[in-house]
Formats: sequence, C-alpha cells, structure tokens
Amino acid sequence: MAKNEKKIRIFSALEVANICGVVNQTAINWIKSGYLKAFMTPGGQYRVYEEDLLEFLKSRGMRIPEEIDAGEEEIAEWQRVLIVDDDRDINHIIKRYLSRKMPEFTILQAFDGYEAGRMISEWKPGIIILDIYLPGIDGHILCRKIKSDPDLGNPVIIGITGLDNPEERKALLKEGAEAIYTKPLDLEVLVVKINDLILKYRRGNGA
Repeated sequence: MAKNEKKIRIFSALEVANICGVVNQTAINWIKSGYLKAFMTPGGQYRVYEEDLLEFLKSRGMRIPEEIDAGEEEIAEWQRVLIVDDDRDINHIIKRYLSRKMPEFTILQAFDGYEAGRMISEWKPGIIILDIYLPGIDGHILCRKIKSDPDLGNPVIIGITGLDNPEERKALLKEGAEAIYTKPLDLEVLVVKINDLILKYRRGNGA
C-alpha cells in the first residue's frame, strides 16, 4: 500500500449501532430505510464504509467518535460558509442575509486573501463565496490554490464580481468554481444555489 493511501475501513451493523449508541436493529432499520448507505456481503450481512457512516453522522448532527475521526481534518464542513470580500458593507450584508435564511449554518467572514487562507485552513468551510478582485491577490489564483490543496477539504467556490465579463466567468468556472454572480447580488438566488450545492454533495454527486 502506498504511503499516503488511505486504508478502507468497513463497519458491521452492530459496530455502527455501538458507535451511535443504539441497538443493532435500529442500525439495520436505518440501512433498510435508505438513511444509511450500506452493502450486503455474500453471507447476507450488512456492511458500511467509513465515509458513508461519517456522512450519516454529520448530516444528522451526531457526535463524530474518535475511532472514525482521524480523517476529519481533510473534510470540508458543509454547514460552514466563508464570505471573502474586502468590501465590508457587502460582506456584512451577505452575512446578515445568510444568517437569517440559514440559521443552522456558521457564517464566517474574511476581508482579504491572507485572512481567507488562514480561515479556510482553520475552519474547513464547505462553501466559499469569493470576491474575484481582492487587494493584494488575484481571485483566480486563490481559487486555483484552494481547489488544488487536498488539505483544505475541497470546498465549493462561488465567485462574485463587480464586472460582467463572460471570459472571466468562463475562466473561473474552468479553475474550479461552481458558479459566479455579478454584483449587486440577488441574495435569494445565492441561497438557493448554496442549498442546491449542499444537496448535490449529500447525494454523493461530487459537489
């Protein structure tokens, strides 16, 4: 096995039940109902991959036990949104709107590229709303850096810009952004997009 290759871990229904603090039949019911993704062995026993169990626990706000927490630092947290914009008024407006519309989410703010890098590394936000024109750093470079660094958890990037430039839009999408919107922002459209991206992720479609 290569040095950096992650070992595949698989849990039985009983092990899942013990981790979640429930009886074995409850874990089996979760699997049969489609809430917890699993496969069946030739002997007719349910087995659950570690990443599927982790996603199940996170989606329901359950505690992540230490025995499956080793890789958690490399996974983006999909209930954290980071707004990166040096225009403080716009930054605060977006935060207030998202906080009101998505109260279960943690809304973070950064006002320059340096602060954004620090917060992404520390908080692992699942969604980053990124102003393309930041002082001291090109938003395109920052977008590429975020998407190419596996330690940042592969967050989804939504670009925002004051210029309606089709070529820039194409470039940013090619660099890994999921979408780009022009200021002034339609905040309701932004919220819908964020929810769509999270739903896409939870369905396992690679968001």
